Amino acid sequence: MKVSEQSRLAVFKTYKLYVGGKFPRSESGRVYEVKDSRGGGWLANAPLSSRKDARDAVVAARKAVPGWSGATAYNRGQVLYRVAEMLEGRREQFAREVADAEGLSKSKAAAAVDASVDRWVWYAGWTDKIAQVVGGANPVAGPFFNLSTPEPTGVVAVLAPQESSLLGLVSVLAPVIATGNAAVVVAAEGAPLPALSFGEVLASSDVPAGVVNILSGRTAELAAPLAAHQDVNGLDLTGADADLAVELERSAADTLKRVRRPGASAQDWTADPGTGRLTAWLETKTVWHPIGV
Repeated sequence: MKVSEQSRLAVFKTYKLYVGGKFPRSESGRVYEVKDSRGGGWLANAPLSSRKDARDAVVAARKAVPGWSGATAYNRGQVLYRVAEMLEGRREQFAREVADAEGLSKSKAAAAVDASVDRWVWYAGWTDKIAQVVGGANPVAGPFFNLSTPEPTGVVAVLAPQESSLLGLVSVLAPVIATGNAAVVVAAEGAPLPALSFGEVLASSDVPAGVVNILSGRTAELAAPLAAHQDVNGLDLTGADADLAVELERSAADTLKRVRRPGASAQDWTADPGTGRLTAWLETKTVWHPIGV
């Protein structure tokens, strides 16, 4: 017997967090409604992450740091390129989600997805080149070699942009992992669905579990424990408003975190990103070695 389309119930997508390579629900079981940016209609229920979820994400990221930072830059580039391949394969889905999240036309949403794919490819190409830009041999007066090399900062907490649900997310996340760091990402509070779906892209790519962890919920509620966490080494405040950014920066100072402040004006995510975000999450190690030994 053929079932008519009118009698078939729609299967709604269940959005979950992405932590440690798995898709858990929020520890508290809480969710919140995500609405269409154009008409205000209901789109889905997103997990409302708790402080416990944030702590779990940091634990997963810390476990992933040694393996990911120890991988060759060339290998990281291959992995990032694989992410771009998988995102390209789900272009139509992400175009729909971005259109709903940002109130864009189908063509503009598709262009944003294409730009996101291109940005992954761009950062994939930088993985084995950034060391040549920021490192090198230093001239010294004496019988020594003096070499400076960049090393990853460690675990970086990233507050994703509120106004750009996918391209902005990619623009702040890709440089973090391209340079060998692990990330805990807080998705845009009002438009988290593209970010949560992006966790599925990462899971089907070659990115090791824990390298990227994605949370959804109230930005201020999740940012506070991340800023104070002693196992978080860096904090990107792009998605925080001015008042919250000041509060978080003060909290981060207690544990000597490297902090990237939000811009004073609106960010154009379609512009050439440059190398600023790559170098933001690198530490420089300088080694002296006697000549002839």
